[in-house]
Amino acid sequence: MSKVTVVGAGNVGATCANVLVTTGVADEVVLIDIKEGLSEGKTMDIMQTASILGLNTRMVGVTNDYEKTANSDVVVITSGIPRKPGMTREELIGVNAGIVKSVTDNVLKYSPNAIIVCVSNPMDTMTYLIHKTSGLPKNRIIGMGGALDSARFKYFLSQSLNANPNEIEGIVIGGHGDTTMIPLTRYAAYRGIPVSSLIDAEALKKIAADTMVGGATLTGLLGTSAWYAPGAAAAQVAAAIIHDQKRMITCSALLEGEYGEKDLCIGVPCILGRNGIEKIVEFDLNDEEKELFAKSAAAVHNTNAALA
Repeated sequence: MSKVTVVGAGNVGATCANVLVTTGVADEVVLIDIKEGLSEGKTMDIMQTASILGLNTRMVGVTNDYEKTANSDVVVITSGIPRKPGMTREELIGVNAGIVKSVTDNVLKYSPNAIIVCVSNPMDTMTYLIHKTSGLPKNRIIGMGGALDSARFKYFLSQSLNANPNEIEGIVIGGHGDTTMIPLTRYAAYRGIPVSSLIDAEALKKIAADTMVGGATLTGLLGTSAWYAPGAAAAQVAAAIIHDQKRMITCSALLEGEYGEKDLCIGVPCILGRNGIEKIVEFDLNDEEKELFAKSAAAVHNTNAALA
């Protein structure tokens, strides 16, 4: 029996839970929130599609009762305030740090062996906070951001190529921020063909820039943070763990010398499986990419300093 808990029944959390249920990732999904009735209502709505879609996953919605989350294999933390237009992810740190720490303590009380997937912003810093306060081994704490950033990169590449996004390889590393993420255009490919031979340099540069502000663009259009792709990205990470997929997904992971960095959670390619982060994959970066990664790391270190 596999069990996933999603903490936070807002747009991202509810979408994550919906994807987990409709794709049959786990046998049981628990959706929990502090607001009375919210998780119960969204659970009821999702489960009323069971007979329509032929779903077999059991889903439970609860208000602030962490005992119901007991023995979860994976816990996805989406709690916190979302961005508004004009806000950076970093501006959320004060409020969200307290929320994430409290949630982590509560879920580990009942699921001490769970793997934690952090979605709350600023995501790299919140992932680092969980490392510093939970005592969990590094393989069991995963920041979701890179999975989302890479999906956005592949979307923009597919739009330019008029191609199926599932046939495109695109990886984004670095911090999950508008100025810190690094779309690796040199490694992007369409069915094994480097996209640099299919898209001119200026267009490829624009795709990278559009990817970096992908979240801010959606926040401006929607009036709040996006939720469909973030929720699905969190579910994708959970699925890789539950089903032991050994899948390479960019995640915020604690570095201990990899990519020349230490004591830092930042987006890097990871192999995800039943044990969480089973391997950090070190790409052979050129001098320009190394410089961008160092700048990104410095920015995330600077944000982390606000936790003190």
